[in-house]
Amino acid sequence: MNDKQLLRYSRHILLDEIGIEGQQRALAASALVIGAGGLGSPAALYLASAGIGRIVLVDDDEVDLTNLQRQILHTTERVGQPKAESGRAALLALNPEIEVVALRERADDARLAELVGQASVVLDCSDNFATRHAVNRACVAHTVPLVSGAVIRFDGQISVFDPRAKESPCYSCLFPQDQRFEDVACSTMGVFAPLVGVVGAMQAAEALKLVMQIGQSLAGRLLLLDGRAMEWTSIGVARNAGCPVCGSAGCV
Repeated sequence: MNDKQLLRYSRHILLDEIGIEGQQRALAASALVIGAGGLGSPAALYLASAGIGRIVLVDDDEVDLTNLQRQILHTTERVGQPKAESGRAALLALNPEIEVVALRERADDARLAELVGQASVVLDCSDNFATRHAVNRACVAHTVPLVSGAVIRFDGQISVFDPRAKESPCYSCLFPQDQRFEDVACSTMGVFAPLVGVVGAMQAAEALKLVMQIGQSLAGRLLLLDGRAMEWTSIGVARNAGCPVCGSAGCV
């Protein structure tokens, strides 16, 4: 690290659990962020400020006025621009020393396999089960840890699925991909703006812990947040030996 980086990241370096070695791991890491919306905004901003060396933002949507209530990567002036490009501008304004790749696309299985294979950690900030399962399959296949978050109305959830650990479940163990789950859109059901900030920031924290190799991740635990009562519930999640994705019959 150069003198400017030592100064920029000094508050991390002062932490015994992180130090220079942990910060260097962050600078050498690549984070793949799927979705530059409500969750992806705070997650990507904290990854950038904390010094993740390479951030890849994937989103095929454009900035809309209705997004600005919660999607803090974007501004009124960038309404109509691709979210990935708007997000890239925000991240580089915050930290011009990192690399930010903006991909305006909806990645299919083949593309996800390519992108996940180049990542140190993946943050699923998408808003539909099809994408979540596709990301999960790619992470299991390439043994890359996945930080998954979701928010709707006043409810949030977050967990980590780490295929590097034999006992860690995958997303499909919790939400089987062969079962039907109804996608609920915030455009029809609404979402409490600060809640995506809470969960997205926690996604960044879990991703940083993984790449810096500090603390204990949320692997094997699902945290549920009731934003009205501001109460957290922790649920243990076990690996399903019969899971078609990560179980004995799957690709692992």
